[in-house]
Amino acid sequence: MNFDDLMQRFAATAVAGDGRPFAALFAEDGQYHDVFYGTFTGRTEIADMLENRFHRDATNFRWDMHDPVCQGDTGYVRYLFSYDSKLDGAEGRRGMFEGVAIVGLRDGLITSYREVANVGPCLSRLGFAPDRLAKLMAREAEHLAARPEASGHTG
Repeated sequence: MNFDDLMQRFAATAVAGDGRPFAALFAEDGQYHDVFYGTFTGRTEIADMLENRFHRDATNFRWDMHDPVCQGDTGYVRYLFSYDSKLDGAEGRRGMFEGVAIVGLRDGLITSYREVANVGPCLSRLGFAPDRLAKLMAREAEHLAARPEASGHTG
């Protein structure tokens, strides 16, 4: 399966909400880093994240993948993602954000999935309070600083 097909299947299975086919796109030791929920390792955790976080907290998903590029064992794809929130205080509001996924690959499976996402507009549409936004941004800052390629940047 080529990278574009893999990402289209990724989006379709995520939207459908069945964790097993979604997690089957990942290597056994694959890792999914979600900008909201954190990092999940292995197919069991990834399936659980999809079913018991994504689909617990939202409904009516749409995930469109655009402009996939793959070189060697790394792929990049721009996306637009939206959903209707089920979160307290944001029920029924439509969240939407844009991002780029960075996807590690091995033998046609995903070894790592992480996002660079512009979540500010989404959280604004959902009406998140400033302290909640600050908590999310602090967690993402820690994740970025902990990556090996950030070692020369953290001074």
